[in-house]
Amino acid sequence: MINLAQKTINNSISCNSIGLHTGCNVNMTLKPAEIDSGIIFKRIDLPDSQNIIKAEFKNVTTTNLGTTIANEFGASVSTVEHLMAAIWGCGIDNLIIEIDNIEVPIMDGSSEPFVFLIECAGIHHQTVNRKIIEILENIRVEDNDKFIEANPANDFILDISVDFNHPLITQKNLNYHSTSHSFKNDICRARTFCFKNEIETMHKMGLAKGGSLDNAIVVDIDKILNNEKLRYPDEFIRHKTLDFIGDLFLAGHFIVGHFRANKVGHTLNNKFLHYLFNNPQKWRLV
Repeated sequence: MINLAQKTINNSISCNSIGLHTGCNVNMTLKPAEIDSGIIFKRIDLPDSQNIIKAEFKNVTTTNLGTTIANEFGASVSTVEHLMAAIWGCGIDNLIIEIDNIEVPIMDGSSEPFVFLIECAGIHHQTVNRKIIEILENIRVEDNDKFIEANPANDFILDISVDFNHPLITQKNLNYHSTSHSFKNDICRARTFCFKNEIETMHKMGLAKGGSLDNAIVVDIDKILNNEKLRYPDEFIRHKTLDFIGDLFLAGHFIVGHFRANKVGHTLNNKFLHYLFNNPQKWRLV
């Protein structure tokens, strides 16, 4: 990961789907971006002077069942984590994401459609090496029994734990090592999920308006309601890992470190990045 050239895409490519929480119709186009520009969302339905939103942790405004980013003018884009994970998984440093509504399209609830789009657009190697965040000292953030801990390492390594009190979610731990595992094969196809008894509450909160069995796994008391079988035996924890990767990429750079995390969620993921950048002695940009 260190001393690799920065990457963008070769060609523009577009997609259309609905928003998971808003239910709105969304058109999105991925476009090549200049060296050192990072990941940029552009709300093309808004005036040009107010529509640029940098995909960075400090621009996160809400973390309730998804990650929302916004700029100083109030322009926002929600549910960015699946797309951000795909961009990370494809090794993309610089990208412009044009979008005509307030939420990233959900597609099938995983990162796989976004990986497909990026691969179809082609990957372009740029002429400057990427910058890497290297963890130098132990870092730990906690919220009761939830925690994220990072230690120095020569690669990106994850040890993720979950604890859902449900008989169908039996796999509690997942290890991901970026040199021996493949994001495309091992993580990106894992879909978002919810429990049937949560749906009414989400609707009352104005969320999950676009949710369906086509874009989420729905778990009942003793069965999964989707006709499609699980894509991985442990698809649930793989999706939590996908979310973690997408949220972590809001650091603005790839990170090298060994992460241990328990019961992670969007709020704790963002809290970790704030703590990291508020302690500059614990990391460096290589």
